[in-house]
Amino acid sequence: MSVVMLPLGRKRGEEDVSAGAARVNVVAALMLIVPAVLGIAASVAVDNPVPVIAGITIGLVLMQAPRVAKQWERGVVLRLGRYVGLRGPGLFWIVPFVDSVARWIDQRVITTSFAAEQTLTSDTVPVNVDAVLFWLVYDPEKAALEVQEYQQAVSWAAQTALRDIIGRTSLVDLLKGRERIEEELQKLIDQRSTPWGVTVQSVEMRDVVIPESLQDAMSREAQAAREKQARIILGQAEVEIAHMFDKAAESYRDNPTALHLRAMNMLYEGLKEKGALMLVPSTAVESMGMGGLLGAAAMRQEALAESPARPAPPKV
Repeated sequence: MSVVMLPLGRKRGEEDVSAGAARVNVVAALMLIVPAVLGIAASVAVDNPVPVIAGITIGLVLMQAPRVAKQWERGVVLRLGRYVGLRGPGLFWIVPFVDSVARWIDQRVITTSFAAEQTLTSDTVPVNVDAVLFWLVYDPEKAALEVQEYQQAVSWAAQTALRDIIGRTSLVDLLKGRERIEEELQKLIDQRSTPWGVTVQSVEMRDVVIPESLQDAMSREAQAAREKQARIILGQAEVEIAHMFDKAAESYRDNPTALHLRAMNMLYEGLKEKGALMLVPSTAVESMGMGGLLGAAAMRQEALAESPARPAPPKV
């Protein structure tokens, strides 16, 4: 289904009426040309202008009868001011000067932009909200007879409904609960526009603008909340590490062999890089028996530092 863009405040109904009165189709043109040509031929034959005038007059009357409605249009036909039915799409006929096409109803999906500017939320925060309404006419008869300008009525109903919902919603709910607000807004607009033969397909909020000072305050608040969460996570990690060290200490307490193996691994990890410096507490040297290991490691590093570089083998 095609979509028609309709900005807020545009009166399509008035334009449709004028366009319908000025529409000219091929059938209407033929209804005018054929009697006019026959009148001209008769006037030439009898050498009298009366047939020409009669032919043109008949053509002007007959050309009012055929009307053509586009595939997505329905014509509202009135007979002496009374509603007689809908016509279209395609070619249809009316009684000249008795019937009239009062309005052409577009049954495509229409997109209407609407906004609420400087509207206070329930916590007295001024916001600007832009939204888009997708709607269509499901009953052209009601749209023509029950409301004067259904396009304008739908636009104003959407705008007032948006202001109503913003006024009873807090800023946090407005920013976080867009889907819920869109559903509530759709139901409210649909409830108001259903008697006009209009149904709302969906409502989408495009943007919510808040004052810059409030944006800065919310940004600082979010940053502080993130820092708080980061410190909490770091503290939880420290607690978990302490528990793990406690369990490791219990395992090493009754197993001196594992303790020595762990000491050797620590020395290897610390001294595997040349020129590395490792600080070991004196209590660890006494309790874990690391004195001999440290001495051996130190002597090995000293020997490696004092030994001259091995000369390269001569080339043959």
